[in-house]
Amino acid sequence: MSGQDGETLDGIRRRIDALDDEIMRLISERADCAQEVARIKRAADARAEFYRPEREAQVLRRIQAANPGPLNSEEMARLFREIMSACLALEQQLSIAFLGPEGTFTQAAALKHFGHSVNTVPMNAIDEVFREVESGSAHYGVVPVENSTEGVVTHTLDRFMQSPLSICGEVELRIHHHLLSTADALSRVERIYSHQQSLAQCREWLDARLPQAERLSVSSNADAARRASREPGAAAIASEAAAELYGLNVLAANIEDSPDNTTRFLVIGPRSSGPSGNDKTSLLVSARNRPGSLHGLLSPFADNDVSLTRIESRPSHCVNWEYVFFMDIEGHAQDAHVAKALAELKQEAELVKVLGSYPKAVL
Repeated sequence: MSGQDGETLDGIRRRIDALDDEIMRLISERADCAQEVARIKRAADARAEFYRPEREAQVLRRIQAANPGPLNSEEMARLFREIMSACLALEQQLSIAFLGPEGTFTQAAALKHFGHSVNTVPMNAIDEVFREVESGSAHYGVVPVENSTEGVVTHTLDRFMQSPLSICGEVELRIHHHLLSTADALSRVERIYSHQQSLAQCREWLDARLPQAERLSVSSNADAARRASREPGAAAIASEAAAELYGLNVLAANIEDSPDNTTRFLVIGPRSSGPSGNDKTSLLVSARNRPGSLHGLLSPFADNDVSLTRIESRPSHCVNWEYVFFMDIEGHAQDAHVAKALAELKQEAELVKVLGSYPKAVL
């Protein structure tokens, strides 16, 4: 290309090449630092931990706060997450169990949180994710816990009653549902497979556009996509990743009824995270059988200026009509005012189990 415009374009391309070389040099230098950190940690403790969720959260928050643009803060954090993931893999290759099969939103949440330089292991049920981490076969697990439209995932909450694992992170994932099929038109769809939560999240769209199609609940959206890929006349509600994985057409995109449809996932592991400066703590609490017991459970938070962000009751599975409460509060269990509230709570409650303190989700 010749002329002034061509010379300008060639100059910009040379500048980009030089910047790429510098970026590569800096990433390599960062990777060298990560290996040096690993060497120092191993010298001090042969069983040292290399993944520090609170440290990663602090780094990502700093990056987002300092981001000058033009890339938005979420995209900048995603890029740095992948750099951190690749550097961590030089120290330790993490194995992450998730509610499978391949192509589920839970896998997408795992990759959003840990980056792509980890080994993701699909499990068939939430119980299996817990067992995989409890046995040490996986370093961490990722499980869904609540959806902004359809509420809590009760299987996950119930599993915490028996599990020794802690919550060490959370992921919030904007959920976009697509209608996938080998068919090339909505009129050819006779039945729709999906997880019951996804069917509920797309109910209005389905009622308006495919009222005649049979709706069939399956274990996961990825399983739905797999079935749709094998059955003529079948469709699945699943992710764009599932469409690529199973070779399906996207007949309609973003069919969720709520445009802000978001699912929250929990990262589970052998221990909690350290304080990051912007944390949550999750609790399992049972009340004494006496008048005013619920008020007694809530008062320590109000008295110590601790914000209670969620409370959910579940059957105890021990005695009929007895319940336990799952609570999320703002702050880390090591924060002075949170620690004081928890000490007072233990005086009021029959049982208080701290499920974990962890950094709030980084967008």
